[in-house]
Amino acid sequence: MKPIRTRSQERILNLLKSLKKSISAQSIYVELRNRNQDMGLATVYRSLEALKLEGLVQVRTLINGEALYSLVHQDKHHLTCLQCGRSIPIQQCPVHQLEKELETNQNFKIFYHTLEFFGLCQKCQAEQTY
Repeated sequence: MKPIRTRSQERILNLLKSLKKSISAQSIYVELRNRNQDMGLATVYRSLEALKLEGLVQVRTLINGEALYSLVHQDKHHLTCLQCGRSIPIQQCPVHQLEKELETNQNFKIFYHTLEFFGLCQKCQAEQTY
């Protein structure tokens, strides 16, 4: 049975579909206000949490602590520079088979996964002085 969603959840889903990129809760709040679809910031956070638990929205936390939300389309993988914060998407995924095995062996429904490597990008490495 399909869960019943609130109007706020539907508005957020529609916004995320139209943007096709990751966005913070505060930016969702502002974007909805700009579209004359006012809702409180607390409602945005509650709706995002409900959508996350339903497996429709995923969250990625940046090194500065900011959480970015997006629709669950595919798994996201990144190389993230600890110095400048630049995030470089990587396309290949070495854990898809592991995900399938975990779902089967642990009887666990996986909505998505993330894989992130932290280090220094080429530019920041070049700027480092020892």
